[in-house]
Amino acid sequence: MTRFSSPGKNLFWIKGFSITAIAIFACQNPKKEEMISPPIAKKINKELSIHGDTRIDPYYWLNDREDPEVIAYLNAENEYTAKMMAHTDALQKQLFEEMKERIVPDDSSTPYLSNGFLYYSRYETNKDHPIYCRKTAEANATEIITLDVNELAKDYDYYSAVGLNVSPDNNILAYGQDTVSRRLYTIQFKNLETGELLSDKIPNATGGVVWATDSKSVFYTQKDLTTLRSHQIKHHILGTDPATDRLVFEEKDETFSVYVTSSRSKKYIYIVSGATVSTEVQILDPAQPLKAPVIFQPRERDHEYSVTESDGKFYIVTNWQAKNFRLMSCDPSNTNKSAWKEVLPERNDVLLEDASGFAKHLVLSERKEGIVQIRVKSSTTDNYVKFPEASYVAGLGPNAEYDTDKIRLVYNSLTTPNTDMDYSISTQKLEVIKEKEVRGGFDKNNYTSERIYASARDGAKVPLSIVYKKGTNKDGKSPLLLYAYGSYGYSMDPGFIMNMISLLDRGFIFAIAHIRGGQEMGRAWYEDGKLLKKKNTFTDFIDCAEFLIKENYTATDRLFAEGGSAGGLLMGAVVNMRPDLFKGVIAEVAFVDVVTTMLDETIPLTTGEYDEWGNPNDKIYYDYMKSYSPYDNVTAQEYPAMLVTTGLHDSQVQYWEPAKWVAKLRATKTGDNPLYLYTDMSAGHGGAAGRYKRLHDVARVYAFMIDLAGKGE
Repeated sequence: MTRFSSPGKNLFWIKGFSITAIAIFACQNPKKEEMISPPIAKKINKELSIHGDTRIDPYYWLNDREDPEVIAYLNAENEYTAKMMAHTDALQKQLFEEMKERIVPDDSSTPYLSNGFLYYSRYETNKDHPIYCRKTAEANATEIITLDVNELAKDYDYYSAVGLNVSPDNNILAYGQDTVSRRLYTIQFKNLETGELLSDKIPNATGGVVWATDSKSVFYTQKDLTTLRSHQIKHHILGTDPATDRLVFEEKDETFSVYVTSSRSKKYIYIVSGATVSTEVQILDPAQPLKAPVIFQPRERDHEYSVTESDGKFYIVTNWQAKNFRLMSCDPSNTNKSAWKEVLPERNDVLLEDASGFAKHLVLSERKEGIVQIRVKSSTTDNYVKFPEASYVAGLGPNAEYDTDKIRLVYNSLTTPNTDMDYSISTQKLEVIKEKEVRGGFDKNNYTSERIYASARDGAKVPLSIVYKKGTNKDGKSPLLLYAYGSYGYSMDPGFIMNMISLLDRGFIFAIAHIRGGQEMGRAWYEDGKLLKKKNTFTDFIDCAEFLIKENYTATDRLFAEGGSAGGLLMGAVVNMRPDLFKGVIAEVAFVDVVTTMLDETIPLTTGEYDEWGNPNDKIYYDYMKSYSPYDNVTAQEYPAMLVTTGLHDSQVQYWEPAKWVAKLRATKTGDNPLYLYTDMSAGHGGAAGRYKRLHDVARVYAFMIDLAGKGE
């Protein structure tokens, strides 16, 4: 984009914004692009006052998805982005086709055994959505289609099916469907013998259910329609009106959300209430669905725990007197923490992330030096699974059977595609069942990965996971995409990204910065990047970028940054702090209006995140939050080229945050670097549904970077 005063005689108004006539009619010819002016959002100053401080928000009016002016503005921004990027249309098409070519058109998942049936999903050529199937375990058994999502999705711009769960008698399939992308699911039930849908339809749910033992009723989670908080567990009996469903539990603390799940043995149902720093589990008996739940261990501030069952005992992963968590056990007759016995102590260099119970063993997920270790432990064995690479991602796959000697694992790395493996507990052997095929001439041996460390300004060592095509020189001339998240203790593992091949093959280097705010290096790593230490997240990212430049992986005029959601907040903060450091930035579904959002308790996720960001009703958090909030800190400086994306129906980061941010940047920034906003008008936080449809969004982002890097064909 070239930003300059638009020719006055060609200017006309479309409600809330102005745009030149040229922007509407011109510009299939890229030479004309310099004549296009962007939409200019109108300003209606709104005063937002608290703690004796007043902020002026001129774009607050964009906070109304039902307002035609708002929709017109978002559409105009989309049109502007499309026209300004029109010269990359051929490149976008090429990227789409090569990414599509890598996908096996008729791929299928590895079957897994559950209650006498083998379950799997498969795709058909040129179809976007999966077909879910099952068959009996006998040889040459006939396939039974349980759910064809393509058929369900054909009349919708957006469609998502989640939470597929078959009743214990194998006859009824429950699933959740969302046709808006607001993550408000309607639970439906299908008779697998007749293929007919039951009349039962449960609206405004999370999508998943847990079955009672008799297959006649389910437990599910209801959402609050205003905040979208998961706040109620209800019990539905098939054939009855969902409006009369029994309330089993209501989570009244607005900082908590609740969900329901079951043990692998199907002996227990767990109702889990969780906040950022606290957990409470309740136990239900699925054989007695009308019986009230019993609290496992009462909630306490700063106590997080999870529960699993194995060999007649409960096992608990807990941070009680253990920052990096430890493993405890107890008898079902007394589950209060006073009766817990230590099985594995806390370790300073290992984060115990999870325990999953089977009949005679536990599978533990531990993180050491940022890499997940899978540990299998029982009364007679205690072994770590040995994987073929030093840097990788591994975890449990679908393991529905409780009493088994084999566990299904999923594995990948920056260079190795998703791989299903079976691990034999008795022999300790790891067997590759299926490595996902990647077409289009891909050979994993043509790529290499590294694990290096950058020094943060306070001396912390920040891991960087890096991948590039062999032959790429470290001479400072390569474009590099630096990605990070850095919030909620979520660890960004060095996993395989099939679409990334399109960048690597064009000479890009891809790097993941494992910055503080994540949990890669243990619990302290997370705590050093939240609340009043949040700025460590931003400075870590900047320090990683400077390190990569210093080490000749790239240069400032070739460095790109990308982050989404809370990672979009990261992008907004770093471009305010160091706009000179990057050639281009992609901020997806970006959480950038931090102060205003965290002061609005009606917005989804707000109340449940006070322990992550702080509660700005408290002045100390308000002042700190305001000092880094991207929207509040936009200044008159030259920003890098930026592509900002959002979804109109986003339930996690409301669309108006990125929209307001772009409007303010347009009105404030200097220079003529491109600034684009793209809003998916039929999707939410996760973007487009469908394996092919979403590739158009990836192609747009990649073309934006490739064009700026001068790597376009």
